Amino acid sequence: MDNLARAAFRRRMEAEGPLMIPYCPDALTARLCEQLGFDGGYLGGGGLGLSLAVSEALLSLTELAQAATAIRRRSALPLVVDGGVGFGDAVHVTRLVWELEAAGVHAIELEDQVAPKRASHHRHVEHLIPVEEMLGKLRAAVAARRDPDLLLIARTGAVQNESFDAAIERCEAYFTAGADVVMLLPENDEQRAAAPRRLSGPVALLTSFDLHGPQEWTESGYSLVIDPVTGQTAAFSALREAYEAQRAGLPSARPAAGSFAVYERMQDLAGFGELYDIERATTEPGT
Repeated sequence: MDNLARAAFRRRMEAEGPLMIPYCPDALTARLCEQLGFDGGYLGGGGLGLSLAVSEALLSLTELAQAATAIRRRSALPLVVDGGVGFGDAVHVTRLVWELEAAGVHAIELEDQVAPKRASHHRHVEHLIPVEEMLGKLRAAVAARRDPDLLLIARTGAVQNESFDAAIERCEAYFTAGADVVMLLPENDEQRAAAPRRLSGPVALLTSFDLHGPQEWTESGYSLVIDPVTGQTAAFSALREAYEAQRAGLPSARPAAGSFAVYERMQDLAGFGELYDIERATTEPGT
């Protein structure tokens, strides 16, 4: 990818925040987000682990990099990728950065949990690593990237495992190790409001866009607001409702004609028109 695209994304984050980043598991969703004017997309480990039914803990670097590559191949949407715990120690983090930077992502999130990651992360049971170990992983990530505009987001689970003040201290330490953005997980409105004020650099938030209106988000002080849940749960709920109805011998809520019309629009969104043009130019008589 053109390094100018990463530089532009960084400048927007620093000057315009918050950038609104929704769930984005595949290229079709990325093209939709791009069409709707979102600032970027989020390829989350939790969402990918659910879609593969293996948990985030059992994802491989290959699976994550392939998903990122597929998105970036067909969309110019800036992509933030959840790198989890980096699949191991600082050496493994180095490989993670190599692969995801080559895939064309704009930002990589790394968190301070044990490696290998544990499946119980999904039920909010987390195990932090010592600060010094995380600092070593972040320094390795900084050294591994070729493009200095590739954003490194350092995430801590210390709010839930230690205290809000401890999380603030960890985030400041992560800035000193080279993190461009930090992320912590506030437990209430007071902490959510305080975090950007207490930290010395850009802060990202995992949340639901529905919690606040546009003006409130603008005034929140966050640089990145990431919604990893709404898109996946909305899609799954609609799918389940339709299939449950059909399995019960009932029509789904969407008339058949409407479904076929959406299917046609999806082809347009996917960019099939350019493929049709190639076929017409190379296979049809008289061309």
